Amino acid sequence: MKRPRLVIAGTNSGAGKTTITLGIMAALARRGLCVQGFKVGPDYIDPAYHTALTHRPSRNLDTWMMPKDSVREIFHRGSQGADISVIEGVMGLYDGKQPLSDEGSTAEVSRLLQAPVILVVNAASMARSAAAVVLGFQQLDPQVPLAGVIVNRVGSKGHYELVKAAIEAVCQVPVLGYLERHDHLAIPERHLGLLPAIERGELNDLFNGLANVMEATVNLDLLVELAADAADWQAPSETLFAGSPVPPFVKVAVARDSAFNFYYPENLELLAWYGAELQYFSPLAGELLPEDADGLYIGGGFPEEFAEILSGQSALQAQIRARIADGLPTFAECGGFMWLTESLRDKSGATHKMVGAIPARVQMQAKRAALGYREVTALTDTLLLGKGETARGHEFHYSTAAQTCSKDETDSWTYAYAAKGLRGEKPEGFARGNLLAGYTHLHFASNPRMIRRWLEACRTYHT
Repeated sequence: MKRPRLVIAGTNSGAGKTTITLGIMAALARRGLCVQGFKVGPDYIDPAYHTALTHRPSRNLDTWMMPKDSVREIFHRGSQGADISVIEGVMGLYDGKQPLSDEGSTAEVSRLLQAPVILVVNAASMARSAAAVVLGFQQLDPQVPLAGVIVNRVGSKGHYELVKAAIEAVCQVPVLGYLERHDHLAIPERHLGLLPAIERGELNDLFNGLANVMEATVNLDLLVELAADAADWQAPSETLFAGSPVPPFVKVAVARDSAFNFYYPENLELLAWYGAELQYFSPLAGELLPEDADGLYIGGGFPEEFAEILSGQSALQAQIRARIADGLPTFAECGGFMWLTESLRDKSGATHKMVGAIPARVQMQAKRAALGYREVTALTDTLLLGKGETARGHEFHYSTAAQTCSKDETDSWTYAYAAKGLRGEKPEGFARGNLLAGYTHLHFASNPRMIRRWLEACRTYHT
């Protein structure tokens, strides 16, 4: 079967791959093509851009967080019905979990999916040297299908022609086009608070401008041809979404609005596949949990951006606090974890009342508090994992949480996981009864047993 696809990779972070990826998506969508976006790695922000442009949920492809068969299955499901799939890389092409292998890298994903790679090269202040850069990327791993180059930040069309001639002569790969420096088309600094601007359409002029530039200086026809020349796609075996979907037997409320919207699409789809009817509600709007909810999922986001509004939803806070105390099976990650604590102090020093289901206070920091992959091992039996079981995910936040309970209190803090990252292992999260919360974002594909365990807890609660 044909699944036209390509990877937009960079020589390094900051080479311009996000700008070029968005421009390509916008230009192809303008042509009437159905475009499917993917992102290598665990990031939520870039997929939000993709989704806004393509009107299809962008999906993460991460060969560290999930088995390779699952990556292929997610690509297969996500690309169905699309005319072309555009996969945005992460960092540099070969950058992954560690420096001695390309595990988790864009290169590994491109090999796994047999997806042609378009390499984005920042050619500012170089000419023939750009050929040496591309040649190095070619030769490091000839199995990575490097199919073309796009040159970024050239000084002029004449500069581009010099770079193009050098690369094509030395590397025998086509140079598809270029971007000059366009300060007015710069992608805003990607941060947690940017998503509402995307949702409100405030970046539409930027997207249109990027499409215009792509149409003017990039050979889109050749790009589409290269995507169509990708190897025939072999449907993978179904390991995540196996068999037929289970008829709904429980109802899981999902917090979803501008404050809470960091969910991997597969996490929600897997819950639905294995028997959950998802009931979405907006904490910002003060919407109460459905009375018949058998479970609660509060994903990541940035409650600090909306802390004053959230603190005013006293009826919702009281309801959630009571339902959790009653045993409602609840999973909250990062922003959801922050919301369930007693209070949140923002960067200005103002303190806002939160739900109060977790004995902790959150303090926002000026600098990033944590970033990176995490492998978690359950320290006790929890809602998702039995003691000793593992799962994978990542952390990314600008806050710290301080416990408010003393060691001799009967409701003292019980850590959920031992979380292992690049800098060692630390206790993380909070577990009590049917409540599991922490800073780590978990991908259910890393351990699908989490889904069944959670839904069985919901079934028991329902009865």
